[in-house]
Amino acid sequence: INSFYSPNEDFYVVQHYGQPELDLSNFRLKVTGMVDTPLDLSLQDVMNRDVIELDAGWECGGNRGTIMNGLVGNARWRGVSLSGLLQQAGIQDGAKEIVFFGGDIGTEEIRGAEVDKAFARGLSIPDAMRPENMLAFEMNGEPLPLYHGRPLRLIVPGWYGVANVKWPVSAIRSADSI
Repeated sequence: INSFYSPNEDFYVVQHYGQPELDLSNFRLKVTGMVDTPLDLSLQDVMNRDVIELDAGWECGGNRGTIMNGLVGNARWRGVSLSGLLQQAGIQDGAKEIVFFGGDIGTEEIRGAEVDKAFARGLSIPDAMRPENMLAFEMNGEPLPLYHGRPLRLIVPGWYGVANVKWPVSAIRSADSI
């Protein structure tokens, strides 16, 4: 480590279901479920919102000495406020958590059946509404690289890397609507 920031090409990468090649011209971020106003935003719609920046890093929950502590990284992220999007959508009373679905899809065996499944992680509503959380479209002053979630990545400072969902394309939904 010779700098606070990890160069994009050296920032560790862990994938769950590979790297989807998303059509950026048709990209949609949907905020649906127990909300007053469902949102259906293009990438440009997202990027035209008020922009925030922050320095944040995290560690993979699987980091260990046998891999020379390589699963850590810091970056300067640029994007839009997650809480701003959620406030615009208006989370309804009774919603319990926000679930973030990634664009990476894999096949899992569930109760003997092969099921296509998007990688997903949830946050409680208070955790999702933290003002430092964002949907990033830049990393260290460059457009977000494919392996780091291009075109968008959820950034949740202070949480393990697994919470920072890449390629969030299908929806941000409240738990009661799934």
